[in-house]
Amino acid sequence: MDSYVFITGASSGFGKACAEIFAKNGYNLVLSARRLDRLEKLRNELQSTYGVHVEIGELDVRDEIQVTNFVDALPIKVQNNIELLINNAGLAAGRDSLENGSTTDWNQMIDTNIKGLLFVSKAIIPLLKKNTRGHIFNISSIAGKEVYQNGNVYCATKHAVDALSKAMRIELVEHGIKVTNIAPGAAETEFSLVRFKGNSTIAHSIYDGFDALQAEDIAELIYFAATRPKHVTLNDITIMPTAQANSTILHKKEN
Repeated sequence: MDSYVFITGASSGFGKACAEIFAKNGYNLVLSARRLDRLEKLRNELQSTYGVHVEIGELDVRDEIQVTNFVDALPIKVQNNIELLINNAGLAAGRDSLENGSTTDWNQMIDTNIKGLLFVSKAIIPLLKKNTRGHIFNISSIAGKEVYQNGNVYCATKHAVDALSKAMRIELVEHGIKVTNIAPGAAETEFSLVRFKGNSTIAHSIYDGFDALQAEDIAELIYFAATRPKHVTLNDITIMPTAQANSTILHKKEN
């Protein structure tokens, strides 16, 4: 198979799980993240296990010039065969009221979750058009559907992802390019560890008492959506752990 999947934030969590399931099914990969050492290890594992070709690169999606240079530097054969883009890079930072919020956290979330997605999409969309096929996956969140207490700016960024998915769909429909918005609920990845600045006690307590989604659950969903017939698009998917009713109501069992 000549097709390539371009994944941002591929060093862990949803991005890594997506790389694994697509490689397992014969897709070549372009993997980017800020932690190059993790990408190198992942590349070696995937190439030796599945025999696919994996391009990697250290990339901070917040830097427009870096994004443009990264995509432009890809071999022409790779550029000509990018079929899927998974805009996965994103994060939550802090959980405070607006009054007490950190503007540093706000800028990090806005620059990564919104501007980073825009920069990468702007660089990849012309390639998808040129290749006359393609599918874009934008990783949003249940926070892009609802707003919860002290979620303010993070929720706003994920609402923006939801809106941008709709805008992309309108702009790209005439080119036959699919756009799927994925909105996960509580998922046990490094997400909470990042949000709470490395405080593992708080981060792990978020998932106590219920079975959270795993990165593999999201990857399987994305792979399913990506392999539907050409005339079928899954536009918008909200996926939750069974114990979660909405962004704030979780049924937790007592230990």
